[in-house]
Amino acid sequence: MNHRPYLLLVAALFCAVGVAAQKMKWNAAYQAYIDQYKDVAIEQMLKYDVPASITLAQGLLESGAGRSELTRRSNNHFGIKCHGWTGKKTYHNDDRAGECFRVYKSAYESFEDHSKFLREGRRYADLFKLKRTDFKGWAKGLRKAGYATDPDYPTLLIGLIQLYKLYQYDDASSYDKFIAKHTRKNFTGERHQIHKYNKNYYVVARAGDSLADIADEMGIKIKKLVKYNEMLDEDMAVNVGDIIYLKKKQKYAAKDYKGRSHYVRAGETMHSISQQYGMQMRKLYKLNHLKPDYQLCVGDELKLR
Repeated sequence: MNHRPYLLLVAALFCAVGVAAQKMKWNAAYQAYIDQYKDVAIEQMLKYDVPASITLAQGLLESGAGRSELTRRSNNHFGIKCHGWTGKKTYHNDDRAGECFRVYKSAYESFEDHSKFLREGRRYADLFKLKRTDFKGWAKGLRKAGYATDPDYPTLLIGLIQLYKLYQYDDASSYDKFIAKHTRKNFTGERHQIHKYNKNYYVVARAGDSLADIADEMGIKIKKLVKYNEMLDEDMAVNVGDIIYLKKKQKYAAKDYKGRSHYVRAGETMHSISQQYGMQMRKLYKLNHLKPDYQLCVGDELKLR
């Protein structure tokens, strides 16, 4: 595989001078990719024994943190070509113009195929004799086995793993099944990052989003999404920055807010406040002995627990 197009993207995103790992700089897009896919990488590690750190570092490099054309168009996070592939295909310039690459239905399918590609490939057999925590050995072994032709490939992988502390995931014995399950959903494009708060999961609405779009991406019935977020109907407008919860909200704010209050600011509503704290709006009314038709005033004090 020729990784030069991806390395150029890596260099641009890191604002690095050259490709030496020590010159890499932390980048929010890369951290977001890690947060989004670390759980599926751990799941793959527990199934196939490929270190999660290696999977994540390769995914970052090959996909440009999920932003490469190949990844967005084909869910191909690892640049795996069509050799022996009987599924859907696409054509992309790499070592030569118009080379054949595998197309996946979901990000999960790409991660799974990457694990099998290494586990079942005879030339990678020696890698599985290494300890799972030996990410340096794995990085060098991948280059030696011919995964990449670029001599800087091991240095780049090791640099990514050290910069983002990806090695911490190689000791994991469990993962967040809700987030890992999300990667199984058929979707082509840039996924919303799933966040965790107050024993729940949420995404942040982007420009052009609708409730139906988010429901479709997450594989959740729109009626449930409306109910979880205490919205009036399925056609309710979604604004940039809105929090959309993916499960039923908790009755109260997180424990950190015990004994604390919220003071109403201009433009806030009971709904926006309940979304901010991940608590049910009806409980917010009840906790503060307010009727549903109460008109909030700037400076009102609201109990949260």
